[in-house]
Amino acid sequence: MFASTGRRDRGATEPSVDPMKRNRRISAVAVLALAALVTGTGAGFAATTTPSATPVATHAFDTAPATATAPTRSFQGTLPAPTGPYAAGEDVIHLTDASRPDPWVPSSGPRQLTVTMVYPAVPGTGTPAPYMTLAEAAGHIQRAKIPASSGITPQNLAGVTTHAFDRARPQRGKYPLVVLSPGFGDPRMVLTALATDLASHGYVVALVGHTHEDSGETLANGETPPCAICDDPNLDMDTVTASRALDVSFVIEQLTHGNTAWRLAHIVDKHEIGMAGHSIGGASAAATMIADPRVRAGVNMDGTFFPAPLPGRINRPFLMLGAAAYHSAGGGDNWGQAWAALGGYKKWLAVTGANHPSFTDVDLLEEQAGFPTPPLDPERGIVITREYVTAFFDQTLKGIRSPLLDGPSPNNPEVLFQH
Repeated sequence: MFASTGRRDRGATEPSVDPMKRNRRISAVAVLALAALVTGTGAGFAATTTPSATPVATHAFDTAPATATAPTRSFQGTLPAPTGPYAAGEDVIHLTDASRPDPWVPSSGPRQLTVTMVYPAVPGTGTPAPYMTLAEAAGHIQRAKIPASSGITPQNLAGVTTHAFDRARPQRGKYPLVVLSPGFGDPRMVLTALATDLASHGYVVALVGHTHEDSGETLANGETPPCAICDDPNLDMDTVTASRALDVSFVIEQLTHGNTAWRLAHIVDKHEIGMAGHSIGGASAAATMIADPRVRAGVNMDGTFFPAPLPGRINRPFLMLGAAAYHSAGGGDNWGQAWAALGGYKKWLAVTGANHPSFTDVDLLEEQAGFPTPPLDPERGIVITREYVTAFFDQTLKGIRSPLLDGPSPNNPEVLFQH
């Protein structure tokens, strides 16, 4: 998950990059892999590199450049506390779609998903939730080939402070559901800071782990399978977004029909559903909205659209939030095409100084591990992401008008309104 400021993933686009080469790039937020020891293409924990027109290592944890310098202290990661009036409760659930074989490893049987549910909770209840399982952390470290001398261990990676609490007592009432989807190669945990903040402001959040698409999600049987498709240079990313749309629709179905999939399903308002994603997860938000009318609002955080929506396909609210260096009006990606096709309430925000992982936990954890960070302060990246995504869902799912979305704000000078 820890990546350099230059890394991009397959859900993001760099200016002046040949499309055929660009499509070979794979996300790096993929591995909270706190290793300033990797070149990669997404938002992983890695050494600072510069964007290149040729494919580089495809994951935040893949290879260690000879010039990388390992940190000399033990890593201790802490995410920002949620800012809303509620605490963030957490449950991890395991779902099996018996009607659908796994798209990447059919021999593994029906599609299995691990989902972290984060919800409005009563402060002072529950026990501190880990960032990930030890097996998930070990998978990140192994894929990145992080040496023991880095100070990064499965224990301290799994033990990042999340400010979420296992089995905390839920607040009374019903709350809109927001589904979060990470970048390609990235575990669901890289969106934890956003998930806990949304929960603290009155949302139920489903953080979906897309099995076989990252360094490992621990399944119901205790297995943590590695990525099956991360190294495929010919992978069609439109196929990935279509598969994720099926994942998300299945999760929504499980959470809104009956109370068997999750013990707290009764607190979900099944009529108010949104989705946000980072990189290919953001592209998947658009694909899901096209396929599933239950998703009333969507957010793409710094991801190239795979494919760009056609006019008339999305006439519901949509927010495009990206790094100004890649996703400003007139840029070389397909955001302009997507913007023109969107038919509902829409906003396009570009953040100056941001890099690809600025909209995730990665930059902050990378900084805490002692590695270089982008011009945008990592905590500012999290603050901006939280404020604008929450404001968007407040307005579109709760009907609470947010002046923050009306135009530039002196409190957020980095955020540039496009069009």
